[in-house]
This record gives sequence, C-alpha cells and structure tokens, in this order.
Amino acid sequence: MPVSAHVTLPVWVVAVLALLAALAAVDRLLLPGVRWFLRRRVNIVLDEIGKRLHLEIRPFTLTKRQVLIDRLMYDPKVLEAAGAHAIERGIPRDVVMAEVERYAREIVPAFNAYAYFRMGYWLARRAAKLLYRVRVGFADEEGLSRVDPKSTVVFVMNHRSNMDYVLVAYLAATRTALSYAVGEWARIWPLQTLVRTMGAYFIRRNSKDPLYRLVLERYVAMATEGGVVQAIYPEGGLTKDGALRTPRLGLLDYMTRAFDPKGERDIVFIPVGINYDRTLEDRSQVLALEAEAPRRGAGFAAATFLKFLLRNLLLMLQGRWYRFGYACVNFGSPLSMRAYSRERGIDLRTLPREERFVEMENLAASLMRSVGQVVPVLPVSLVATALLRFPGGCCSELELKAESLRVIGELSAAGAHIYIPRADQDYAVTVGLRMLTLRKLVAEKDGLYSPVPEELPLLRYYANSIRHLFPATGREPPE
Repeated sequence: MPVSAHVTLPVWVVAVLALLAALAAVDRLLLPGVRWFLRRRVNIVLDEIGKRLHLEIRPFTLTKRQVLIDRLMYDPKVLEAAGAHAIERGIPRDVVMAEVERYAREIVPAFNAYAYFRMGYWLARRAAKLLYRVRVGFADEEGLSRVDPKSTVVFVMNHRSNMDYVLVAYLAATRTALSYAVGEWARIWPLQTLVRTMGAYFIRRNSKDPLYRLVLERYVAMATEGGVVQAIYPEGGLTKDGALRTPRLGLLDYMTRAFDPKGERDIVFIPVGINYDRTLEDRSQVLALEAEAPRRGAGFAAATFLKFLLRNLLLMLQGRWYRFGYACVNFGSPLSMRAYSRERGIDLRTLPREERFVEMENLAASLMRSVGQVVPVLPVSLVATALLRFPGGCCSELELKAESLRVIGELSAAGAHIYIPRADQDYAVTVGLRMLTLRKLVAEKDGLYSPVPEELPLLRYYANSIRHLFPATGREPPE
C-alpha cells in the first residue's frame, strides 16, 4: 500500500502547537530579560534605600517567602510540638505537618522592597495627607541616634485607628521598613496580598490552638533574632472608650523569651504615641461599648465604610469637604532590653513560666507608661476636655478658651507633649471648637456652647485620649 506524502492535522492541533511554540519562545527569549529588568530595578531601589535608611533592611526580611516557610515548618521546636500534637490527638504526623504548613503560609509575609518603598510609601503618604494635617510633634532624636544599628528595633504604639498602620509606616519610611502584626480583619482580597507585600504578618488574636500559637511564637522569635524592625500594639486592638488599654503580653513574650542579655544583638523598644482630631472608627468603637448593641459582621462594616466614602466624595465634589484635623505622632526615648535586664538582674531564659510572666507584666506596664507619656495633646482632645469640665456643659467661647488655657497649663506642668498649631494657643482652641461644631458634637446657641446630649460619649472618647496625662491633683474630665 503506497504511503501518502501528506499528513492532515486538525486546525485546533495546529493552533495548540503554535501556542506551545510561542510560550517556549517567550520563556527562553523574553522572560529572562523581563526577570533581569525587574531584579535590576529592585536592586537599584535597595541600593538607594540602603544609603538613606538609619536602620537597614535585614537579610531575613529579604529572604524568599518559601525559604522562610520551610525554615519555620522544620524548626526543631515546631517539629517537636507537631510530634506531640499527633500523639495527643491520635492523628498521623503528616496531617499535623500539613496543618503546620497552613499556619506558616498564613503567618509569613512576602516582603517586596520595591512595592514597600515605591508603591506603599506613595499610597500611605497620599492617604495620610489627604485625610489629615500630619505632624511629628516630638521625637527624642538624641536617644534615637544612640540606638545600636545591630539592634532589633521594636516600635511600641497605642492603637486608636486602623489608620495607625498607614500613618506610622509613612512617617518611619525615611528610617526603615516596618513589619506589623495585623489581625484577621485584613484577611480579605485584595487587602491581604497588599498587607503581605508590605511585610506584615497575620495573627489570630484570640486563638487557643497551642500548635498555632507555637508556630506564631517561633516566627516572631526568628524575625526578632534576625533583626527585623517591627511595630506592635500591646493593647491588642482599637481603644473603644478612647483611653489607653491594659497591655497584652503575647508578642512581647515571644520577642523576649529567648533574649540573651549578653548576646550580640540587643532589643530596643521605641515608644510611639498617636492621636487624631478625628478617628475614622470613633462612632463604631463607642457604639461597641453599649451592652445592648448588636453584633455587626463584615458586611455591615463594609457597608458602613462605603457609605462613609461616598458621603465624603460627595462633599469633595460640592467643595464642602474638610480634612479631619490634625494627626500627630510622637517618638519617645528608646528602652534597651539589655539595660533593662541588667538593671533588674534578670535573664528571661532561665525564669520559670510564672516568674517570667510577672517580669513580662512589669515590662509591658513600663512600655505602656512610656507610650502614654508621648501621646500628643491635639486641639479636639484639648477642647473636649475643657468643655466637659463645665457643670451642665454650657459656656461662652471666652470661658471655654480660658478653661482650655488652664488645661494646657496643667498638662505642660505634667510634662505632656501638646501640639499647638502655629504656636498660637488661641488658634488651637478655635480649631478644636470648629471641628466639634462642624461634626455637630457641640451646639452653639445665643453665643453659648454646649455638648449635644446624645454625642456626650463621643466627646468623652476624645477627652479620654489624654486623660492619663493629668497629674493626680489635676481636674480630669468626669467619666
């Protein structure tokens, strides 16, 4: 039988072969060039950043994510805990290790220096300056300049708003890249990817799973040992009444449990105080204090945010929108863990669990006192405090300004950091009063100002932000 000289192929086969050939050509010829270009851009950025940063980006931060995941999964303490967990639950070790891998992938960030310092910094700067008049009120530059560059630096902050992440990252970007611990609220697309790219890691704040907590502990310990610059909120969540909350010990304990006071790398805590003339979440936080308040889900939060966004966009289009006043950040004096351990004569590695937690409570309390001392006094918190001092809450503008000046005097005597716009105390009171009247928290009638009764909880929220700064003999606003 003669063999045909022609082979007929279906059109779809020809198309598939052509596509595969094109993909092979792209992989061999184009993609290497693209990868080279991207690596070159990243290296340029890293070189530029390295020249201007006070605190360099550590190799741990730049390590590939998969390498960090593997290192965490096969950490000796994690493997030991996984084995014990498998025996205790009577389940195969492979199943437990799959669970460990899931935890590790959930926790470990995917830091991208180019994205952080180019896209992230730009977005943070634009968002912060769009919403607020951003100020650094005070910084202990002398103390900050003495921090050993080899140290692991941890910024310890009060937590008033989710805007804190954006604000501090923007202000600290000239010094370093920050790694945050972020709660589960941010685990939604596309925010989740963005958060990881910025070097943050997710935590389940209320998880009771001992295996998960060990994996988290080992990651935090590895990052601390690697010198990663971190930022934490010891309060564990947003303040609901405006006052500072009792600190939680988890992350602090993870960071310091294996600390060697005589080791090469110190841990240096830098207290950071944050305050706003208007907190974006103020109403939702105050509402959460009400016992009868219904539990709101993610859908309600998304709808509320969308409503807030649309309302403010409409005001912008109408030319009636104003920024939300001042946002101020203060940087206090660093606390060296090495010096702290030496002064107290302790080595946390050698202490029994109960004694270690006592020392952790003392450390956390000391850090929160330092944070509290540098919380800025802003116009709104100043005027809210003064207004709540009047019996019946009714006063003239002149009386309010006189009382505000007395508040400034008391706080100044106590060593508080008061941000006075334009260095003009009268103007500061005017700005604070205008903010409160525009938001209809304060009403004006016949030249007299008084709190709107249903808005009293919100006024107390802002007064509470500086309540801790008053000396014991001071006239704090009533609860």
